[in-house]
Amino acid sequence: MKPLVQISLDLTNIDEALETAAMAMRAGVDWLEAGTPLILAEGLHGVRKLRESFPNTPIVADLKTMDGGYLEAEMMAKAGATHVVVMARAHKETIKCVVEAGKDFGIKVMGDNMISENMVDGAKLLEDLGCDFIIHHIGYDERRGIKASGGEMPSPLDELSEVVKAVEIPVQAVGGLSLEQAVKCPQYGAPLVVLGAPLVIDADSFKTADGNLESSLKKICDAIHSQTVLTPNR
Repeated sequence: MKPLVQISLDLTNIDEALETAAMAMRAGVDWLEAGTPLILAEGLHGVRKLRESFPNTPIVADLKTMDGGYLEAEMMAKAGATHVVVMARAHKETIKCVVEAGKDFGIKVMGDNMISENMVDGAKLLEDLGCDFIIHHIGYDERRGIKASGGEMPSPLDELSEVVKAVEIPVQAVGGLSLEQAVKCPQYGAPLVVLGAPLVIDADSFKTADGNLESSLKKICDAIHSQTVLTPNR
């Protein structure tokens, strides 16, 4: 799989999200993500607006589903999402339901291993239950809490190579990466590079970052797209 760039629209206003998405597409982004803040603020309306504005672009709905898996996936698919997210810490039956809905409605399922007791095992479970992609994820609140207490900050890169080696499906790494680290993810065997809070979107206000974002984002996309994804030795 060639490297792809996904921008996470972690915004709470659909107009700003659409403006940011348009800029991102001009810069060379491949996938759009309706981030959890946007889904909470705008719901299905936000996903529909993204689909209307970008009819041919993959759209990830970051629901972080924990229950009611089939219905949530169905609703997002009918609104125009091409990918939905289910959590490894959900019940196995919930994950199975999301996977079933994915097959029924022609969308892909991304399994998120955030707060798994063992991140590698969480990724393997998600693959075994039929997910199409793995999100290797260190959570926002977890990072902020550890930072506030003066502890050592965890990073998705800590176990990214192990996760990539453990599964056959594509992996993305999310959570506290610097821009430079995110760009290097394909070198760890993770082809899906996510840009969002706090890389492109301000993580505290969830507003679009200031500056010449489009020009910078184009350079980032070019740097990611030019890479060859490392194939792990399993």
